[in-house]
Amino acid sequence: MAATWTLADLPSQHGRIAVVTGANRGLGFQISEALAASGATVVMACRDAQRARDAAAAITARHPQAQLDVSIPIDLDSLDSVRRAGAAIAARYPRIDLLIHNGAAILVPLATTQDGLERHIGINHYAPFLLTGLLLPSLQAAPAARVIGMASLAHKLTPGLNLDDPLFQRRAYKPMEAYGSSKLAALLFTNELNRRLQRAGSPVIAATAHPGYSNTNPDTGGFWLRLATRLFAQPAGDGALPALYAATAPSVRGGDYIGPGGYKELRGAPKPAQMRPEARDAALAARLWAESERITGCRYLD
Repeated sequence: MAATWTLADLPSQHGRIAVVTGANRGLGFQISEALAASGATVVMACRDAQRARDAAAAITARHPQAQLDVSIPIDLDSLDSVRRAGAAIAARYPRIDLLIHNGAAILVPLATTQDGLERHIGINHYAPFLLTGLLLPSLQAAPAARVIGMASLAHKLTPGLNLDDPLFQRRAYKPMEAYGSSKLAALLFTNELNRRLQRAGSPVIAATAHPGYSNTNPDTGGFWLRLATRLFAQPAGDGALPALYAATAPSVRGGDYIGPGGYKELRGAPKPAQMRPEARDAALAARLWAESERITGCRYLD
């Protein structure tokens, strides 16, 4: 890996199809713009159709050649919406080269999705699990497709993944704990996905990235967190680099975890990152996979 990696090092993406969730703002917008500028056709899968169109217009204003598809909305809060979007994307794109699970719930109050799931894990894990399964045939049709999960430093700030009390009925709800647990689930899922892809002899690989401490959503959290983010966080464009590296760098292998290479992985050029040991717990990952199949009704790579 080079000492530094910037957008100038991003390989040409001409002819490739990328699906990016939550693409209208923050990291998703930066990822979509970079891929489109490099020649990819980017499916900007967003909840709000107008915001998706506005984001696409901002990208095409700077990159008139950008190929952007904002016609397929997805609400990660609803598994039915994910099913509809997945079916529509798969029908339109029989080959997909990149699937980047950027869309996320971040530090929200205790609430449930439309399917009765705690919002962090419902949006940050179960929706990506389902979308991956729905798009897997299109990913398998590409010569070297990648699925990129998005984790967070917060996965190290939680006691662990509690599948026995998913709605926080027997413990106090703490937004950071719920968010961190959902990002631990994202790591467990991506690692297990890669193991299963390898066992199946698939050309698809799965890797994970995290943005460090990045100004991706300055309105998230309380006053002091918002102030600290504005004062100390790196720009969203820098926070997008680990995901772009994981998605496009030739040196990336399945199961890799990429984050900023600076102090405590808070900022800096993309480098291999450190995940907590539980993220590689195959038994816990298998249990999460089985629970994900039960909740979503989607079975794949058994």
